[in-house]
Amino acid sequence: MSDDRAERIAEFIRPLRVKPGSEVRLDRDFDPRYRAGMQKQDGVELLRTGVTLLAEYQERLAAADSHGVVLCLQALDAGGKDGTIRHVMSGVNPQGVRVSSFKVPSAEELDHDYLWRYARRLPERGEIAIFNRSHYEEVLVVRVHPENLVRQKLPAEACGPEVWDQRYRQINEWERYLTDNGFKVVKIFLNLSKEEQRTRFLKRIDLPEKNWKFSAADVRERRRWDDYQVAFSEMLSATSTKWAPWYVVPADRKWFARICAASILAHTLIGIDPRYPDVGKEARKELLSARRDLEREAPEGAPADPYADGARKKRKKKRKKERERD
Repeated sequence: MSDDRAERIAEFIRPLRVKPGSEVRLDRDFDPRYRAGMQKQDGVELLRTGVTLLAEYQERLAAADSHGVVLCLQALDAGGKDGTIRHVMSGVNPQGVRVSSFKVPSAEELDHDYLWRYARRLPERGEIAIFNRSHYEEVLVVRVHPENLVRQKLPAEACGPEVWDQRYRQINEWERYLTDNGFKVVKIFLNLSKEEQRTRFLKRIDLPEKNWKFSAADVRERRRWDDYQVAFSEMLSATSTKWAPWYVVPADRKWFARICAASILAHTLIGIDPRYPDVGKEARKELLSARRDLEREAPEGAPADPYADGARKKRKKKRKKERERD
């Protein structure tokens, strides 16, 4: 990818990045309706370009087979996680993407350490793993509802008031370990306003085909809005690191949130810069020998190598257009 395109993407997402070591307060530092002066009609083409770019880099990631990517999506209910996954990943090869949604932990999961169930869903090299909610539930929902901490059967000495600072440290160290081993951690918080959440809840109630997405528990959680804002703010402050920074994506406009998510993931893959592997001299000789055999099998009147023939014609046509321009 050209340096100018990579730099434009980096510049676009820079206002969304949580600077490591900074103290975040969501209501002060990030506007859920921010759209960088962009109009929706401009965003459609940008999203399409981003999806195409992701497909190209995903193929390179799979071919290189040296890195993996973990994309963590966090948001309150109706924040747009499912839609973001569906639109941003629409052009990639599903064989190279694994989506995991983390809900209430099972009895088996509660019998392990709190990171166990997330570690089981990590990608292989060459893959992208998407966590629809993630290990950050352990410092969000569990913090807002401390009764969930009791269910984790921790020893008494691990349940003191310092438990959240300990978890921030443990999560940072775990993500550093993953990064050092070639697994890049990308973290996106979809920042939804309280009024936009209310509107989306009403839409789920009003439209029969969306009733299944609504639960009375959603309204109960909404009553803890302020508690969640504090938990999100402290989480962002404590766990945005140089090796795994947080990006706060304005989520009131779904189209803009999807452009941002695609750009952040593309920026991550560009940073990895996966390359197609080079074949050795012996393998190259075998390829050339195989090509000669295949060319000899061409039917009478057909080009010996249709792909190479088409590529030559394209290059010739391109040079002709360049000469006409000059």
